[in-house]
Amino acid sequence: MNRRFPAAVVAAAVAWLGTMGCGPRAAERAAPPAGPKGVQTEGVRTMTIEITSTAFKQGDPIPKKYTGEGADVSPPLAWKNLPEGTKELALICDDPDAPTEEPWVHWVIYKIPAGEKGLPEGVPRDLRLKQPAGVMQGRNSWPKENVGYRGPMPPPGHGTHRYFFRLFALDGHLTIEPGATKTKLLEEIRDHILGEGVLMGTYER
Repeated sequence: MNRRFPAAVVAAAVAWLGTMGCGPRAAERAAPPAGPKGVQTEGVRTMTIEITSTAFKQGDPIPKKYTGEGADVSPPLAWKNLPEGTKELALICDDPDAPTEEPWVHWVIYKIPAGEKGLPEGVPRDLRLKQPAGVMQGRNSWPKENVGYRGPMPPPGHGTHRYFFRLFALDGHLTIEPGATKTKLLEEIRDHILGEGVLMGTYER
């Protein structure tokens, strides 16, 4: 049966559907973009920063040298396209595929001057770095030797794990002490993030 409805009725129906969101798919469109487990990406943050490494490309395996099976040194990192007004940078590396309740934290480093273009290979495991001056490091998820970078070491046979190196551009200077956890750092920077960038590598044992 072909029934024509008055234009006013059609307009009201369209408005009602817009209010209801048209079901789950509309809700998904309205939801903030999802990041790695444990990192919230909603708000004014934008993925404008390009972060790269000469050791591996986006989505590629991380060389053994930078893992717990190798020299276990941090990979070289470089970045560009920082948002205007960036005063400091902070970086977190974690593994959301770890068989733990929260992502396994591999690196927490912060108070990186905005003028720095990256981090060299093999950053020392010190709470305060001499180079770049003023940079501080936090604690990873290891029970000991847990300052600075510790490389991928997933359980054998657990499949491929992803490692997210997430860089945050901040609008001010942190007053946080060295040795902070990932949770503490995220609390401190939550309202000061101008932009983000992420480099993801993988590893499997």
